[in-house]
Parts: sequence; structure tokens; C-alpha cells
Amino acid sequence: MNVEITRLSSGLTVVTETMPHLESVALGVWIKSGSRNETQDEHGIAHLLEHMAFKGTKRRSARDIAEEIENVGGELNAATSTETTSYYARVLKDHVPLAVDILADILTESEFDEEELRREKHVILQEIGAANDTPDDVIFDRFSEIAFKGQTIGRPILGTPETVNGFTPGQIRNYLSRNYTTDRMFVVAAGAVDHASFCRQVEERFATLPLMPSAPPVLETARYLGGDVREERDLMDAQVLIGFEGKAYHMRDFYCSQILANILGGGMSSRLFQEVREHRGLCYSVYAFHWGFSDTGIFGIHAATGGDDLPKLMPVVIDELHKASETIHQQEIDRARAQIRAQLLMGQESPAARAGQIARQMMLYGRPIPNNEMMERLEGITTERLTDLAGRLFFDTVPTLSAVGPIEQLAPMADIAAALSSPNVETKKAAG
Repeated sequence: MNVEITRLSSGLTVVTETMPHLESVALGVWIKSGSRNETQDEHGIAHLLEHMAFKGTKRRSARDIAEEIENVGGELNAATSTETTSYYARVLKDHVPLAVDILADILTESEFDEEELRREKHVILQEIGAANDTPDDVIFDRFSEIAFKGQTIGRPILGTPETVNGFTPGQIRNYLSRNYTTDRMFVVAAGAVDHASFCRQVEERFATLPLMPSAPPVLETARYLGGDVREERDLMDAQVLIGFEGKAYHMRDFYCSQILANILGGGMSSRLFQEVREHRGLCYSVYAFHWGFSDTGIFGIHAATGGDDLPKLMPVVIDELHKASETIHQQEIDRARAQIRAQLLMGQESPAARAGQIARQMMLYGRPIPNNEMMERLEGITTERLTDLAGRLFFDTVPTLSAVGPIEQLAPMADIAAALSSPNVETKKAAG
């Protein structure tokens, strides 16, 4: 890796990876703060701030921001997640100073004008409405809300119409000054970038960022609870998501969980895809995933099917979970590792993907992780470790179920939980 790291005197961390064969640079600012860092009365403010950052500064109007970056053929965007927020750009190498200037401007000099805020609230209300009309979004929001009931980590990132409508410019500034501090921010660039020059530009333009507070905010520890939430809707298909408490990024079984998710439902050759979709034709979409957070995680299986197929679908899915706790083949591990390795190497060919990967690793581990080190961690995963993990994940934790659509034929949660309460496959029949 041609990666260089500099920690500026302000506490801001600058990281670059030079890719000299390119003519472009992907760069951005990643903040170790997201919707989970909101207080009880700030639900949705992290996402609102991300929008408002583009709505005008002391030197630029919202239109100026858009035109200046697009006048040079560049792109500018942002994203908010549960634990992070990012603002990023991609430009030709000659326009890196402009991109740095715009990113610094929107993060240090935003006006949060009342009229712009009013308009942007309306835009976000439409976004919330669109999400509520999209079953694929609804099912994941409901899942998090019940799995982490009553906790900030379980709340939808967008907020609610009531909370969004109530925010003031002062509240946005308070959230920003509390969370956008130099100790939690990483400026990363990948592509045709010179590290020393980039550091000078960042140091000059980001000089007014808030410094590390004397008492950094402390996150509420996540408590996975599990549960059952169902929403009958007049739809063509039923969306079902069953999941369990996964592993945090720093836990020993994190990478093992990633491999297990890949084997179960990570592609067309995975167990669930082959058995549920190809062999039985019970759904048009089925996959498994594992999401890690700083202190917990989610391991889930999502399927979309016709309501009439639900009585057959759930027993087959649960049967595959039982089988995973009994037998994993070395060939499956090798295939999963090959897929992860390919993703890592392909990501290195994209400066945007590489910048994002470096930023995430800096926030999670405090350093970039070389690909060979990542693969070494995966090499230590054995069939025995995977079957042991599957047994603990699927049968020793409380499941969470969320379902949306024509779900009247979905088995009661008590029956599904009973089928998951023991590794004995005889109990799986109860889930039908």
C-alpha cells in the first residue's frame, strides 16, 4: 500500500494513497459520528445536517457550490449512516485544491439559513414518505427498531416528520460543534494526489474546525433485545427479515460471521440462493448479511416472496440454518475467501472505493489494514469455527423478525422461535 498518514497539530488526521497511473482523485471528509450520536430530542438531525451543509456558506450559495464543482467536471455528495457521516468529491487531479476548499467551506462556514432550512425540511419529509412507501426500506427500519427497542441505534436515520419539522439552526450548530471535532474527523484522498501538498491544503482550509472536547461524548451501549414486528400491506410480494445479534467490528468472530453470511446467502452459489430460489422456486430474492457496529452487530436473512409461499419458505430457511450449524465444507470457505479477496482487489482499482475503505479502517481500527493482513485473518477460519459460530448465532440468541406485505400466512413468532431454540432439526416443522 502506498498510504501515508499525517496527524495535524489540530488533531485532524489526513490520509492519502497515491495511485500515479490515474488522472483523478477521490477525496472526502469522514466523521466518526452518525445518527447514533444524536440525543433523544435530535432524532434525524445528523441526516438533516448532511443536507444543510450544501445549502450555502458565508462565501457560496447552494447554487455556487453545485456549479463550482460541476464547472470542472467534478462530483460532490454526502451520506449519513448509524455511526459515521461522509462528505466526498471526485475531481481531476488539477482541481483537488478546489474540492478541498469546497469541502472545508461547507463543513466550517455553513450558514444554516432559515429559508433554506424550511425548504430542506420539506425535501426530507418527501424522502421519509418515499422510504415509508418502499417495503425494502421499511422492513429494515422496523427490524432495527424492534431489535434495539427504545435505543438511539435502533431509530431510523431519517428521523420522523415531527422531529425534522421541529429542528432549528441552533440545534444543528450544537450537534455539529459537539460531533464534528478534529479528533473524530479523517480527511482521505486516493488517486493522483501528492501527500505533502494535500496536507498543506487541508491544514490551511480546515483550521477553524472545533478541537477535541475535554469530555468526548460517550455512546449509549447497545442492548440487543430481539422481537417480532409485522405490517400487513396490500402488496404483490411479502418481505421477510429474520436476524440475530451479530458481532462488533473488534470481536474475534467478526470475520467469521462475514464468511458465514457469504456461505449462507452471499451470491448465486450460496446455500440459500441455491436451495430456496433455484431448487424450490420459493422466492425471487434471498440473501444473508452481517453488519458490524462498534459494540454489536446484526446477522440477517432477507427474502422477498409471494404471500402464499411463506408457509414453505420459512421452514426451508430455518433448515438451512440448522445445516450450517452441523456441516460447513472447506470448498465453501475457499469460495467465500476468493470472493472477498476479489472484492478487495477490485476496490483498489477504484479511487472512490479505496478512499472509503481507508476511511472506514481508520475510524474502526486506527490504521489502514493491508490486504494480505486481511486475508491472513480469513485464513484462520476453519469449518469447526463456522459450525460453532452458527450454533451460537442461530440457536443461543433471541431472533428478531420483521415482515411487510401479504403476510397472513407467516407462522407465529412462537413457532419460529421454537424451531430455532435447539439444534435438533425435528423442531423445524413447527415453523411451517
